[in-house]
Amino acid sequence: MQKNQKQYQENVNFVTMKINSMRLLIILCCFPFVLLGQSTLEKSRAFIAKKLFTKAENELVTFVDNNQNNLEAIELLGDAYGHQKKWDDAAKQYKKLTEAKPTEANYHYKYGGALGMKALSVSKFKALGIIDDVKAAFLKAAELDPNHIETRWALVELYMQLPGIIGGSKSKSLKYANELENLSKVDGYLAKGYIYEYDDEPELAEDYYLKAIKVGGSITCYSKLTSFYENQKQPEKAIKNIENEQSVHFRNSLRYQIGKVSAEYNVQLDKGESCLKSYIFNYSAKDGVPKAWANYRLAQIYKHKKETNKALEYIELALGELPDIDVFKEFKKSLQ
Repeated sequence: MQKNQKQYQENVNFVTMKINSMRLLIILCCFPFVLLGQSTLEKSRAFIAKKLFTKAENELVTFVDNNQNNLEAIELLGDAYGHQKKWDDAAKQYKKLTEAKPTEANYHYKYGGALGMKALSVSKFKALGIIDDVKAAFLKAAELDPNHIETRWALVELYMQLPGIIGGSKSKSLKYANELENLSKVDGYLAKGYIYEYDDEPELAEDYYLKAIKVGGSITCYSKLTSFYENQKQPEKAIKNIENEQSVHFRNSLRYQIGKVSAEYNVQLDKGESCLKSYIFNYSAKDGVPKAWANYRLAQIYKHKKETNKALEYIELALGELPDIDVFKEFKKSLQ
């Protein structure tokens, strides 16, 4: 009896050992694939951060085909497509996400965004067949997450830009602007500034943009007001606002902005000239606008000043850096 029990126990131990060995083997076999998945996602995120969107796409396509339940990979692939303006492909990936996890607001927001961008890139007739899906996606995102700021911004813009016959509505746009204001005073004020500017009520628009600067004072707030003044053909106010921004957010790029307004509207030419020369002297890649454009703006200023030789000198500098820009070529012709 004892011998049988001992034999039985040995058999149990042997089987247990075999099972544990198999588990270990399975783990060891799967481990490289886990690492591979992590590596693929990390590389893809890095590519997107560096704006190497095609490389991110190439990295992700096969991985997603083989890992249909990896929502992070699907989202990254959708993002890679979106950055390349491949709206159909992006929407397809985001649609998968909304079906896999229908309670995630951000997935519906991204899906609606991709469809919305597609609608802007096709004919008005084709766009009509997409708008309802865009609206439904954004409304679903807003319903799922009462704190989702980006969705409310999308709805503000959507309802203002749509013609009334297909659902456009200033009152609905203001409704979401009020929701934004409850979530973030700055976003609410900027949204209302946008609504009133779009609806050709400049005094109200200016008032809300100024409120946004007072409450938030971010680069975005100042930029919105500057753009508003430029759109309203008020260059003196635009330059004053840029100078106010410069006192809070010192950036070399603001020198270019002053020079640009000066050159385009033929105002404060000495100030524009000085700012553009300082921009070029202090230029670095992070400033964004190539020096060629600053040289072009200087050429414009010298043309306003009737200093044709200097204008030719600076447009040649612009063309030397960017020879294929049509605006530069046309400007040179105007001098000759």
